[in-house]
Order: sequence, then C-alpha cells, then structure tokens
Amino acid sequence: MKINEKKKDFLDGLRDGFPIGMGYFAVAFSLGFIARKAGMTPIEGYLASVLNHASAGEYGLYTSIAELATYAEVALITFIANARYLLMSCSLSQRFDPNAPFFHRLLVGFGITDEIFGVSIARPGYLSPHHFYGAMLMSIPLWGLGNFLGIWLGNLLPGHITSALSVALYGMFIAIIIPPAKKEKVISAAVFASFLLSFGASQTPYIKDLSAGTRTIILTVIISTVAALVKPVKDNEINQMEGKE
Repeated sequence: MKINEKKKDFLDGLRDGFPIGMGYFAVAFSLGFIARKAGMTPIEGYLASVLNHASAGEYGLYTSIAELATYAEVALITFIANARYLLMSCSLSQRFDPNAPFFHRLLVGFGITDEIFGVSIARPGYLSPHHFYGAMLMSIPLWGLGNFLGIWLGNLLPGHITSALSVALYGMFIAIIIPPAKKEKVISAAVFASFLLSFGASQTPYIKDLSAGTRTIILTVIISTVAALVKPVKDNEINQMEGKE
C-alpha cells in the first residue's frame, strides 16, 4: 500500500472516529458515576476505559468491584461481557489482506468495538489497519476522558441529563446499520430479525436470565449463519469487493 493511500485511510479513520468518540464520551461519562461509587479514582477510570473500552464490560467491572468480587470473578464477568468481540475479530480477519503483518492484526483486534467494527466492515475491498488506527486514536481517548470526567464531577449533573446523553450512542449505531440495510435485502432482514429476536430473548424464560452479552453472541451466531445459508457471498461478489475484474 502506498504512503498516500495509508494517509488517506488514516484520515478517513479520524473522520469516522470523531462521531463515535463523541458518543463514547457521553456513555463513558455516565459510567463514570458507577465507577465513582465503586471507589475508583479518575485516573483508574481512565485507564480502565482505554484498556477495556466496552460499556457492558466496564459496567460489569465496576459493579463487581463495588461488590468486592474476587479477581477471578471480575475476569470471568469481563470476559463474558466482551466475548462478542471474538466473533467480530473472526469476521474482520476474513476481510484483511492475507499478507497483512501479524502486529497489524493484533493492534486492530485490541481496538475492536461495536461501532468501529460497524464503520470498518462497511468499507469496500480489503480492510486497512490504518483506518482502524485513525478511528481508534480519535474515539478511544474520548471514551477514557468521558469516564475520567464522570468520576471527577460525580453527581453534579442531574440524572436525567446523563441518561439523555447516553442515547446518542444508540442513535449513532442505527445510523451505521441503516445505509447497508437499504442496499441489501438480506441485511435488512437480518437487522429486523435481530431486533425481534433480541426482544423475544429478553422475555423468554431461562434465556432472559443470561447476560446481555451472552444473548448477543447466541443471536449473532444464529442470525449470521441463517443469512450465510440463505444468501452466501459468491466469488464474483468477493472480487468486486476487492476491486478486481
């Protein structure tokens, strides 16, 4: 890849990462209140966010700390809450240049989040690690800063304001999935099925008792498998994605 292409991919990543980072900032700000109740300092909260950067994982981390859970319990809860990223990593690995060095794959794997995955997987052709780096550089520090300020400011802001701020992340994620869903019927069907089955799973006995992360993993495997069987990606479609004739 040429230097100019790497620079363009990196700048595109910065552009895509900014709105993601603003959404992260709002959510992390709310999580900061939970971290503060768990007795964490602003610096500890910042490091936890930068190294974890997952809302469900951080929530499990902070509540476990508040309940004086053991290290093993904290590690297990965090692993379960973040296990869906294993599936995202497998999906992204299929879109990487086969000749991409291992260290690029390792760094990209560290920085995967739901939203960064969404904006990256929608790009045509092979995925550029430099796009990831731009998105990570813009969004992850804002996540940590939001947590830092949430702990520092404590309960100075009314609760309804912090709750309203967190809605921005969900609106942004909807904006990510709507464009590809409008282009491909199978994607729109998968999105609709995910909404319907997610609600159904949250109301079904026994299944509703599973963690949200575990339910997400199960539904992701089922829906993606069905979609792949119904409309598998053909060789000519792969070639078009990679810019080949």
